[in-house]
Amino acid sequence: MSQTSIPQTDPHAGYVEQKAAIDAAIAKVLDSGWYILGREAEAFEARFAATVGVAHGIGCGNGTDALELALRACGIGAGDLVFTVSHTAVATVAAIERAGASAVLVDIEAGGFTMDPAALERALQSPPRGRPAAVMPVHLYGEPAALGEIGALAQAHGLRLIGDAAQSHGALYQGRQAGSIGDFGCFSFYPTKNLGALGDAGAIVTDNAELAVAAREIREYGWRDRYVSAVPGINTRLDPIQAAVLNVKLDALAQGNARRQAIAARYDAGLAGLPLTLPTRRGDASHVFHQYVIRTAKRDRLREHLRQTAIGTGIHYPLPVHLHPAYRGRVPVGPTGLCHSEKVARDILSLPMYPQLSDAATDRVITEIRRFFL
Repeated sequence: MSQTSIPQTDPHAGYVEQKAAIDAAIAKVLDSGWYILGREAEAFEARFAATVGVAHGIGCGNGTDALELALRACGIGAGDLVFTVSHTAVATVAAIERAGASAVLVDIEAGGFTMDPAALERALQSPPRGRPAAVMPVHLYGEPAALGEIGALAQAHGLRLIGDAAQSHGALYQGRQAGSIGDFGCFSFYPTKNLGALGDAGAIVTDNAELAVAAREIREYGWRDRYVSAVPGINTRLDPIQAAVLNVKLDALAQGNARRQAIAARYDAGLAGLPLTLPTRRGDASHVFHQYVIRTAKRDRLREHLRQTAIGTGIHYPLPVHLHPAYRGRVPVGPTGLCHSEKVARDILSLPMYPQLSDAATDRVITEIRRFFL
């Protein structure tokens, strides 16, 4: 019997409902004749910064550029050490290296997916050769890292705190949005993100006016006066068409996050009692479920069972960064090792998750997982 396919993510989520408004916004940009930065980009930067709860937003080309831009604006480069995690999208470490700095990888919390403050503390006590300069926690899958403890460690050691919030638009830590805590919050608007464009786009946000000025200069060749570079810069500008799309879709972010949380609660109830590990929730945070990630030693068999029933799944991420061929053996690792990062990579499975996922489709995923285990 044929079944309707359930994708793991939907890059067009929300587009159909907002199509008229998006089409009108794009037409406005095309009619303006202004295709680089401009008013639409400025409007989105201001609205998004206000949504996050900070004073300044700086749009850029994508989430990887956002991380690099934040590092460069903080003056971080050659000889500097940036402490981050290995269980993340490779973009986190790639951006650190593009800025000229070196990543130092610390483990994630046992039973969780974000930076372990205890592992960070040990790494800061005995860093590898170089100048410790920043901590870059990753707010993975929609859950903020332990920013209170991590932020205190960064402050005690005189380090910048740069949050990789590429998967956590709207997530809260102690009542504050994840990207509002620290020197910079860095976001991706890849189409499948909680707030997604129709192509690549990114942004950084900050409450520090001096850092905001530096970031704006660096993102466009280091210009203070046009065509005159005051500092070395790069080219990473927010496309105004993408900004216009994001301005429309920003209105639905809170509603979309609420729907993701409702789907997660439905999964929680339906999968309770099975021999697998469900996502944890940090007590002082609000998870926005960019991904709903379970853990099971039978991951590959379960994934194949779901594939045969037309249910898409994902593995985010199949290898921790330190085991990628490009990074194996050359990226420093903290003294506690990366055993938790390596273990979760063998067990994790991302279930279908996007706001347009119906209750009926969610229940079918639950039914098939229960059938597999029972």
